[in-house]
Amino acid sequence: MKAMILAAGRGTRVRPLTYDLPKPMIPILGKPVMAYLIEFLASYGVRDIMVNVSYLHHKIEEYFCNGSQFGVQIGYSFEGYINDNGELIPEPLGSAGGIKKIQEFAHFFDDTTIVICGDALIDLDLTSALFEHKQKGAMVSVVTKKVPWEKVDSYGVVVTDLDGRIKSFQEKPKQENALSNFASTGIYIFEPEVIDLIPVGTSFDIGSDLFPLLVEKGLPFYAQQRFFNWIDIGTVTDYWSVLQSVLLGEVAQMEVPGTLIADGVWIGLNTSIDWNGTTIQGPVYIGAGCLIESGCTIIGPTWIGHGCHICSGSTLVRSVLFEYTRIFPEASLEEMVIVKEYGVTRGGEMSLSSTTGKRSWCDARHQLHKTIFLPKNKAASTNSQNGDDTISDANLIDDSVSRV
Repeated sequence: MKAMILAAGRGTRVRPLTYDLPKPMIPILGKPVMAYLIEFLASYGVRDIMVNVSYLHHKIEEYFCNGSQFGVQIGYSFEGYINDNGELIPEPLGSAGGIKKIQEFAHFFDDTTIVICGDALIDLDLTSALFEHKQKGAMVSVVTKKVPWEKVDSYGVVVTDLDGRIKSFQEKPKQENALSNFASTGIYIFEPEVIDLIPVGTSFDIGSDLFPLLVEKGLPFYAQQRFFNWIDIGTVTDYWSVLQSVLLGEVAQMEVPGTLIADGVWIGLNTSIDWNGTTIQGPVYIGAGCLIESGCTIIGPTWIGHGCHICSGSTLVRSVLFEYTRIFPEASLEEMVIVKEYGVTRGGEMSLSSTTGKRSWCDARHQLHKTIFLPKNKAASTNSQNGDDTISDANLIDDSVSRV
């Protein structure tokens, strides 16, 4: 079996996370979501994987390279062009169009292929899904899950007969028009001949174009209803919820990295915490090279990326900080995702750090530090709760540099 990971989209519904990252590179526990998909495929013996890329394609290619670190082979198909000014312009061909381009180039899809969207965490029993696909003689199988009716407008939904054969397919219908609440999970099993139905050199989508065509032609097109974890990162609110669930241990086989230093508190390498007046209530992860000053309150589930600086007296509650975020003294953030200068609330309301009145955060790398020499009997920092003195970076800031 071969695999195709769909990774060419812009991820507009997950902005600002995707201003500087393609959606498959959004981190979960510090690792891109697409890395979990590749590990999943490798665990079932899938070794040949193609990925269509477009927006910020180099970030995917540079991270995953040829796939050897995962024990697989990865190939890439770029979708876009160079304009008259020499600029590289991303131009996705649609999920089905991207598959067709790969097939036209060198006929990669010569075996049963699993096609997966590159923006979700899954633990599907792939062996069982493949068995059902073969048993029914399907040309295409769609793995589905039941979703709440109020969320059907975010998914493609299917209507089937008693045998699971798909009678109709609706791409993101309004709730009042939806004929089903069984949603496509973006996990498909394709036989090579279905690719012959996709037109060459045009944008063509799996859900809105290819699937209705399969229904119209009466081809063997089936849905599978399976019980498995499918965690979709459709919006920033979804992303916040995913991190909450992962840190709470509600997602199987996903362990918080780092060293456990207190009940529900993990830290990365070379992180400094001043425990004088500081309260950390897990689950909390604090990445490598972070500085937590005195008098801070951190309530989990909270994820703090590497290189962050949490200044004295500040409060973080059930929040996610991307790397190199500096939280100002006495600032208070609750149920937020902070990505560089952007902040997004749990409800999806976005703001800039420069437009929130009293600023609460900035890039931690905006600070310059002096090198200081400590007396021989003075420790520089501590990672324990024993009350030892800690000298924080706040005391090392060059007076000639104004605070951001």
